[in-house]
Amino acid sequence: MPAVDPHYLWAFGHGVMLLSASYVLLQTVFFRPTPTKSYKLAFTGALLSYSIVVYKSLGKPQLNQQWLRRALVDENVQYAILALYWWVAKPVNVSILPFATFSLFHCLTFLRTNIIPKFVPPPPQGAQANSQRQPALLENISRRIQLWVKGNYDVAMRFVAYCELLICVRLILGVLTFRQSFIAPLFMVHFVRLRYHASPFTKSAINNVNTHINNFVSNKPPVIQNVWQTIKRLISTWGGAPLISGQGQQPAAGPGAQGAQAAGAGAGRR
Repeated sequence: MPAVDPHYLWAFGHGVMLLSASYVLLQTVFFRPTPTKSYKLAFTGALLSYSIVVYKSLGKPQLNQQWLRRALVDENVQYAILALYWWVAKPVNVSILPFATFSLFHCLTFLRTNIIPKFVPPPPQGAQANSQRQPALLENISRRIQLWVKGNYDVAMRFVAYCELLICVRLILGVLTFRQSFIAPLFMVHFVRLRYHASPFTKSAINNVNTHINNFVSNKPPVIQNVWQTIKRLISTWGGAPLISGQGQQPAAGPGAQGAQAAGAGAGRR
């Protein structure tokens, strides 16, 4: 039996995540109970894709300090750990949104770079014009996919950044209403903290939210302002390094740009 190309397994995992997440979100829109099997299947697909990516980028896991240090700062490992957490934890439907967004872009790029070319071979010399109709149609679809992915990538990454903040709020509300474990928001806030230092989209989202809340509480009673300042101080000192910066500086290139290219060339980010 021939071995399966890991790149196809990677794409299969994203396809499973995308289809399962679509069903879960559809049930959510209609206020139906969470389909637990589909929810777990979605993150199973994500774990499959991430496992392949991590293995390709870091190699076989090793129990030494150097490998562990590389793994902990690798965003693929971070998202893999997050996917594993959502797989074992109590379902939170909104947690699927970031992963489904990544999978949408990867599936479209895989379709353009790996599937469509198989049906658009180089035209033979002297081919009839009629024989070119279907390839021309597919090539047009491929170009449209490329333009759409390129034009909407930054928008999607900003959407993901705000979704991850929304998940934090959802988990905190879950704790306050005794519907969520206290570990869940702590885990997610720490994850967002890591993303803040690695992703310009997350940094921009946090700084924007910080600015809006500052403006909102500026004319409120002192007690509300003090509460907000206390919350900011706790978040900012989490882990011993500043989290919310007033300058809002962004790195020139974020890890997201790397992932869009990797999806076409092989098993890349997410």
